[in-house]
Amino acid sequence: MILYNSVDEINPLQWKELIDQSTTATFFQTRECFDFYNSLSFLKPFLYGVSENDTLVGILCGYIIAEENILKRFFSRRAIVPGGILLAPDVSEQAVKQLLDRAKNELARKAIYLEIRNYNDFTAFRPSIESAGLKYHPHLNFHLNTNSEDIIYSQLSSSKRRQIKQSLKNGAEIIENFNEQELKEYYSILEDLYKNKVKSPLFPLEFFIEFQKQRNSKIILIRYQEKIVGGIVCIIFRNEVVYEWFVCGNDGIDKNVFPSVLATWAGIEYAAKNNYRYFDFMGAGKPDEGYGVREFKSKFGGELLEHGRFLYICKPSLYRLGKFIVKKLKHK
Repeated sequence: MILYNSVDEINPLQWKELIDQSTTATFFQTRECFDFYNSLSFLKPFLYGVSENDTLVGILCGYIIAEENILKRFFSRRAIVPGGILLAPDVSEQAVKQLLDRAKNELARKAIYLEIRNYNDFTAFRPSIESAGLKYHPHLNFHLNTNSEDIIYSQLSSSKRRQIKQSLKNGAEIIENFNEQELKEYYSILEDLYKNKVKSPLFPLEFFIEFQKQRNSKIILIRYQEKIVGGIVCIIFRNEVVYEWFVCGNDGIDKNVFPSVLATWAGIEYAAKNNYRYFDFMGAGKPDEGYGVREFKSKFGGELLEHGRFLYICKPSLYRLGKFIVKKLKHK
C-alpha cells in the first residue's frame, strides 16, 4: 500500500481509470477541479491518494479556506471536500482508513475541522470511513432525472410552471452569452443573498470570473428590462451530471417575474436539452431542521436523497467556539 501527499505523485492514467470505475466519482475529485482550486488566490487545495497492488484506489481532494478578517480567519479555518471521497469499488477498509488517517494528520495542523460533503451514496463505504474516526451526519439533497424535457416540465409544481410562463411572457430572458459586467451584476445579487439571508461566507468575485473559463462550466443569467436579475452557476461532469453550484434571483423586482425560479429552471432545462442524466441540486439541508431552500427545490420534482456528510473535528474547543459565534451572527 502506498500513500500520496500531492497531485504530482498521482499517475494521471490511473486517476482517469478510477474516475471511470468509481460509483462515488464526481467532478470535484478530478484533476481538472484540483487545478481550478489551485488557480484561486483565496483558498489552498489539498490532495491525498492511496494505492493497493500498484493500482490507485482512493483520492481525497478538497480545499482549505478561511475568512479574510484576521480574527475570523483564526476561527473559520476549515477543510472542505465537496463530492465525497473518490473510491474504487473494491478498495479495502485498511486503504480507506490509511488515506483518511494521513489526511487527518496533515490537515489537523491547518484547519479546525474536515468536512466531506457526499453527492453520491456512500453506504457501502460508511463503516470504513467511520473506522477512521469520522462521524456521519445526515444531510439531504435532490437529484432530478433529466432524460426527458417533457417529463421534467410535467413534474414541476403547478405554481412553478405558472411562474416560469409568467416570467417569460412578461419579458424575462434566459441568456447564455454575457459580458463580465453582467456577471458582476449577478454576483452582486448573490452577495446580497449570502450577506442578508443565508448569512454564510461566499466565494469572492474571483471565483466566478475564473470559473467561467473552465471547460465544463455553465453559467446562465436572467435578464429583465436590460438588467441582470438572477442566474445559475453549474458545473458539468462526464457528460452525465449538471451540478447546481450557485443560484439566485432578485425576486420581488416585479410581481409577474420570478428570477430564482427561472434561473433554476434554466439549469434543469439545459441538462435535459443536452442529454445529461440528472441535475444535482447540491444540498437541501439537515433533515431535522426547517429549511426554506429545501421547500423551494422540492417544487421542481426531484428525488429527495440522504447521502449525508462526514465530519472530523481537529480542534474541538475552537470548533465549539466557532459554532457559537456563527450561530450568533446568523441570528443578528
